[in-house]
Amino acid sequence: MTTHLTRYEQVQRKFGFQLTRALMGSWRRRSLGVLSLLLGFILGSNFTMYWYQEVGQRPVVVLFMVVIIELLVRARTYVRSEPWPLGWLAIDNIRIGAVYAVVFEAFKLGS
Repeated sequence: MTTHLTRYEQVQRKFGFQLTRALMGSWRRRSLGVLSLLLGFILGSNFTMYWYQEVGQRPVVVLFMVVIIELLVRARTYVRSEPWPLGWLAIDNIRIGAVYAVVFEAFKLGS
């Protein structure tokens, strides 16, 4: 008897697998992932606030960050090895942290 998984069940299993893999990795991999997320958050929030205070051109800075983030997303599709090399893991987590920081700043400002 074969079981047919719905798309939602497939997404749940894939998400669970990704979460389990992230928690079960080596100590080096997990610590680098967390540190790079925090570094991305710090860079994202400080970068936007610094340019806003010094130059006053927050939209230009955010556009620049969106272009860089889009390029990183497109470049990561070419990585085929599983698990990812540590460098790509760090770059991707810095990207995620920076995006979170920009969205968080926008949420705080209400814009």
